[in-house]
Amino acid sequence: MAAGSCLLLLLLPSLVTASHSPPGCKIRITSKGLDLVKQEGLRFVEQELQNITISDLHGNEGQFQYNISQVKVTDLQLAFSDLNFQPQQHLVFNINNASISLRFRRQLLYWFFYDIGSINASADGVHIYTVLQLAKDEAGRLKVSNMTCNASIARMHAGFSGTLRKVYEFLSTFIVTGMRFLLSQQICPSLEHASLVLLNSLLDTVPVRNFVDEHIGIDYSLLRDPSISTDTLDLDFKGMFFPRVREEQELENHAVEPVIKETERMVYVAFSEYFFDSAMHSYFQAGVLTIELQGEKVPKDLEVLLRATFFGTIFMLSPSVDAPLRLVLQVSAPPRCIIKPSGTSVSVSAFLNISLVPPDRPPVQLSSMAMETKLSAKVFLQGKALRVQLDLRRFRIYSKQSALESLALFSLQAPLKTLLQLTIMPIINERTKKGVQIPLPEGMDFTREVVSNHAGFLTVGADLHFSKGLREVIEKYRPVPTAAAYSSSRPVEPSLDPSSL
Repeated sequence: MAAGSCLLLLLLPSLVTASHSPPGCKIRITSKGLDLVKQEGLRFVEQELQNITISDLHGNEGQFQYNISQVKVTDLQLAFSDLNFQPQQHLVFNINNASISLRFRRQLLYWFFYDIGSINASADGVHIYTVLQLAKDEAGRLKVSNMTCNASIARMHAGFSGTLRKVYEFLSTFIVTGMRFLLSQQICPSLEHASLVLLNSLLDTVPVRNFVDEHIGIDYSLLRDPSISTDTLDLDFKGMFFPRVREEQELENHAVEPVIKETERMVYVAFSEYFFDSAMHSYFQAGVLTIELQGEKVPKDLEVLLRATFFGTIFMLSPSVDAPLRLVLQVSAPPRCIIKPSGTSVSVSAFLNISLVPPDRPPVQLSSMAMETKLSAKVFLQGKALRVQLDLRRFRIYSKQSALESLALFSLQAPLKTLLQLTIMPIINERTKKGVQIPLPEGMDFTREVVSNHAGFLTVGADLHFSKGLREVIEKYRPVPTAAAYSSSRPVEPSLDPSSL
């Protein structure tokens, strides 16, 4: 029994490590980024509070009957507010000493006197304390999973005018107390709907699993709940590409886990070698890492050199000497990405098959050579798209048949390298030009990007910019209310008939 317990203790560290899948992509939002979110979020909160619906207030005091209706928020002052991180999974939104101005309709019946008009009121010393819990949902998307809210109003004043102003001042204690209670009861439900429904509809715009192009897709699902410290919010994404022909295919992640230490910028995005390797592996599995050049697409200088190099073979094939040449460049294994502090590179192994294509006859292969290339990769962000610009650094060809043939191919080294640089690389870079979207909500973009290389991963530090307001995006994706919900929430038009009082 003791031996079994010891064995379990020895295995426990390895089991914990195995259960912690390293992310292919990691995003850190710093306190500076949270300040920008607070500014935009505060405008959104103001708009939500301006739209709160307060029930009518009815009452009787002796011979007096009153009805308060059509309550509207006319102004808000939320100057003293804070949005902070709270370990382990929370955001705290705190509003202190705010003021809310109201305007509502009054109706008063005293014996046979009937008065109608409006009242301006203000709620001062408004305190709202809201805690949002962030978590990963079943689809792997970040969501506001829970919310707690406390709201209180320290003071409320009302100004009266009209024929029965003195009467209203007498009744102000009852009216103001009732309005203070009703208003404080509506603040938290309004913010709860804004958080759990409207804010989550904004988070729904973050791409989780979508297609990049007609060949591959990407999985940006969260691996675990967010990790929140007092200064940062870290999100671990799977960051794995997949071929569309095999969407359930999983590529095991053996890369170094990205580690973000910086906090100077608003946001940091880190990508491990696995992120790029899975993209190239997916393209390889999709069978699209092949380029064919034939006839006029083969550069003239290279064609002359190739015909001269293989003159003996071509002569034996007479009268097919004038048949068009065909070059087929095919990647033989998934390319590999290497990220070092000095830069990022991609290693590619491929076959180059050179053939003659006589009309109405089977192709005649002249040579099949192996190629090893190393490409330098420049990674950069544009808007929300991560893009890669590739350039040829090293190039080597050799024969798969013999060392003697490899020696004979030495004269083709320079012209084939030129072919790759002038013909093949532009085709590849055109394919990578579109890039892939970073998992940010709609309406939020990066600015002032800086790329830093590390051992096994790279980071992009940037500031955030709202190209669209939260209100604009949320209104676009706002859930459509049902007819029943609409009719129940719609304020009832008050009656002007004194008999209804």
